[in-house]
Amino acid sequence: MKKSSPSKVIPIRLTPSGEGATDVVSLFQEQVKLYPRAVAGWYARWRWVMVWVTQIVFYGVPWLMWNDRQAVLFDLANSKFLIFGLVLHPQDLIYLAGLLVLAALTLFFFTAIAGRLWCGYSCPQTVYTEIFLWLERQTEGDRLARMRLDDAAWGLEKIARKGGKQVLWISLSLVTGLTFVGYFTPIRDLMNELALLSFSPWEWFWVLFYASATYGNAGYLREEFCKHMCPYARIQSALTDMDSMVIAYDVARGESRGSRPRSADPTALGLGDCIDCTLCVQVCPTGIDIRNGLQNECIACAACIDVCDEVMTKMDYPKGLIRYSSGKGMAEKLTTTQMLKRIWRPRVWVYGALLLVGAGLFVGGLSMRKGFSVDVIRDRGVMAREVGNGDIENVYRLQITNGTEQTQTYTTTVRGMPGISLATTSELTVPATGIGSLTVRLTLSAVDAQGIRDKVSPVFFDVQTKTNDKPAVIEEKSTFVVPR
Repeated sequence: MKKSSPSKVIPIRLTPSGEGATDVVSLFQEQVKLYPRAVAGWYARWRWVMVWVTQIVFYGVPWLMWNDRQAVLFDLANSKFLIFGLVLHPQDLIYLAGLLVLAALTLFFFTAIAGRLWCGYSCPQTVYTEIFLWLERQTEGDRLARMRLDDAAWGLEKIARKGGKQVLWISLSLVTGLTFVGYFTPIRDLMNELALLSFSPWEWFWVLFYASATYGNAGYLREEFCKHMCPYARIQSALTDMDSMVIAYDVARGESRGSRPRSADPTALGLGDCIDCTLCVQVCPTGIDIRNGLQNECIACAACIDVCDEVMTKMDYPKGLIRYSSGKGMAEKLTTTQMLKRIWRPRVWVYGALLLVGAGLFVGGLSMRKGFSVDVIRDRGVMAREVGNGDIENVYRLQITNGTEQTQTYTTTVRGMPGISLATTSELTVPATGIGSLTVRLTLSAVDAQGIRDKVSPVFFDVQTKTNDKPAVIEEKSTFVVPR
């Protein structure tokens, strides 16, 4: 048998220190703190419109009233979810699943059309980062002022500015945490508990947890959350293509970049329109240079477009050096009209069709709800038994969930077998949004049972009530057992 050659041994040698030593390269890049610069412009105004809209909805909805109760309340203690006139119970979670599917399809649809619009304008991480940055600018100043303040020695001014910022951040975070819990505990009751500091342990936990998450994500993580924790940046490449409208830098027009006097002729200097002011980098909340092309870190906030247009105006150059465009639009010099026509391509039509179908099914399902639900549960203790005169009896429990905000009376009938009848009361009154239980005994005469001994036969329970003065009936199928 052939001997295997001995493995080569690579000796480990210590790296010498001191003069002449080799530099050690770290595998981890040091994180550089970003100081995003304030920017004004058309897209910046739209971002603030979305900030106001989202926050008015978030902070305002818990205070709305509907039928003498909170309009939107996820009452986990009583296992019901109140959404304006809609009352849902745990068995209605199929609608939540449908809503999540619709949200995903909407995200796919708009990403295929125009990239990460959700991230740039509506994502809570973006919205709260924008608010926290605004508070930071009010207390510490804009970009250069914040950089000088961080480099300065600790003194009364630095303590006052840093402390004021922390007070504002913590206050907003706590209000956000209280509002979040107000969707699960009636917010007016929550405010009364706050005045007495009598929160339950779970309320304390979730108020402080949500406040801490808001404070940490919007105050410190910021772009790190978008770059390393959010999965959307990773999947956007599968949702976009060369016809998707994204934020792009016009390389052909901008290069070669370089500074020059305003009165200089860039063509004579062999330069493009980019004056290399780096303002597009300074305003970017994730710290990327859009001139290097589209990157995963770009959240499509369009701050670079606003600031670049401002610079182009000052230099008397045409706007749009950085603009919304598509890959093919840049490569083939397409006009805006041509790019917009190319948006409606097969993948967009597919996403749009799925979105319309899903929305139709969702709305149709909600509109056809009966206002109540019925579960039929067989008595496990006694599957079937003989009673007087040889009649056969089966016992069931009907659990009826009232999905309306009025007390309802439900009437039960049975069918499906000759000679079967109800041996108990058939009516049950259930309070508004409540759950009631009715024990039902079905009997089958001895004569009708003779031909179906040792068999299981289907039976149907029809439960009827009036919802909004209209009769509503739910049919539930079960089985009737006839012993030997």
